[in-house]
Amino acid sequence: MMHASVHARRLSATAFACGACLILLPPGPAQAFSGGNHEKITRAALTWEPRSLTAMADSRDGAIVADDQGDYFKLGILHCDNADFLASRFTSASAYPRTRDEANTELLACIRGSVARLRAAVRYADGLVDPQGRVIARQSDLGSPCTWNERAGRAKCNVLEQLGRGWHPIEDFYSHSNWSDQAGAGPIGTDNPPGLNRTGIAPFLDIRRYSSMKDADWTKEAAGLIPEDLATGCYPDFESTGVKTADCTGRVEHNRTLNKDTEAARRSGHGNFQRATELAAQDIARQWKDFTAELIATYPDNGRGEQMICALTHDTPALSCPRGR
Repeated sequence: MMHASVHARRLSATAFACGACLILLPPGPAQAFSGGNHEKITRAALTWEPRSLTAMADSRDGAIVADDQGDYFKLGILHCDNADFLASRFTSASAYPRTRDEANTELLACIRGSVARLRAAVRYADGLVDPQGRVIARQSDLGSPCTWNERAGRAKCNVLEQLGRGWHPIEDFYSHSNWSDQAGAGPIGTDNPPGLNRTGIAPFLDIRRYSSMKDADWTKEAAGLIPEDLATGCYPDFESTGVKTADCTGRVEHNRTLNKDTEAARRSGHGNFQRATELAAQDIARQWKDFTAELIATYPDNGRGEQMICALTHDTPALSCPRGR
């Protein structure tokens, strides 16, 4: 979402759906915003050593913005878009173009991606440490930049890519939804969706818990936690579940009404921008804590899980994470 690339091909997308950016731009459709707020959120959530944190959080080249590059950008489920809904009490005589269940399908697809990424990150972490619990230097080295191309490489890069791609939609959720919003003045409708004004992180983003469950089971549980009036904006240039691009006619739109991609965005008033940013950082802190707990539970022998955490958070882990640390 929030990505200002140094390459011309990354600037060709006409609209970027970022999770509330630091750069202030005039109100209007989202266009090529910086990844600054993804970086701000991620740095606020993590206490890693500098180069490791930069590999994850950098606004242009960090793993957290990998989903804003290339073809990934227009996949709505990678940004938790197109999960819009408006209850009948807020609509006119004609029914809203999609049902609550259809909106849930989009949101659950977004969550499913983060679940898959966590599972993959746990698997890749096995390559960071040998069976005796020693960090493998060549697998944790950041002497050259990681490349976020979904191809297996150094274990540390593999894990960071999976985490970054899994956390990006979670950060986007808070910017693109009405979870923590207050609605604007005037009647509630497609131009002014209701605000849920929630002050805590979303319970249906319990990625670690879901990663240990059968998909059918966690999907049912998560769907039961989604509030009736929750919505994320429809993005007409983004692919939706089962269709090439979403038809946003008569729907709550990302660009026009619901996004908080900048402080100048229409929906960013009433403290909505700040709350979305703060909750996103709180949730990434939760996701990291849960991931570290999963590593320790999955790799208990010889303290391997703890060593994996050290390898991810330290810039020279072969020196900083001796066995028994």
